[in-house]
Amino acid sequence: MPDRPTPGGEEKSGLSWLWLALVVLALDQLTKLAVTANLAPYQDVIPLTGFFNLVHVHNTGAAFSLFADQPGWQRGFFLAVALAASAFILHLLRKTRGKPLFCGALALVLGGAVGNVIDRLLYGHVIDFLDVHALGWHWPAFNVADSGITVGAVLLVLDSLRKEPGR
Repeated sequence: MPDRPTPGGEEKSGLSWLWLALVVLALDQLTKLAVTANLAPYQDVIPLTGFFNLVHVHNTGAAFSLFADQPGWQRGFFLAVALAASAFILHLLRKTRGKPLFCGALALVLGGAVGNVIDRLLYGHVIDFLDVHALGWHWPAFNVADSGITVGAVLLVLDSLRKEPGR
């Protein structure tokens, strides 16, 4: 949805995309609540298809469980990185006008980052529950927040590859 000029003739700032970050955040937290209420950590598996399960695992690391085997320093580090990234994204959204793909991508990343920050603050780990697998190999479990971050990052790359008029 493109930014439209306001009655005064100015385009809305990228902050008008915060609704998308809130949708990602709400879906992330609601699905994690449903998982924690219905699945025992590391025990229950609900097969949905031949390649996709619902599970309940705790991730103390970064995306795809990177650094999860570390002794605990990563919690504060990942909290600091996510909070700094969120502040930077808000700054970019505030100053950006007329770039809907860029702003939508940033909003997806923001919603996901905040969703995982909430988990780290409340539980000391991130709740993951989406398990994709094939031929006995399982992709590291992930969640809605991780999906928002990943889709947002892909859209940021696509946006950077688009040729803008005058460039």
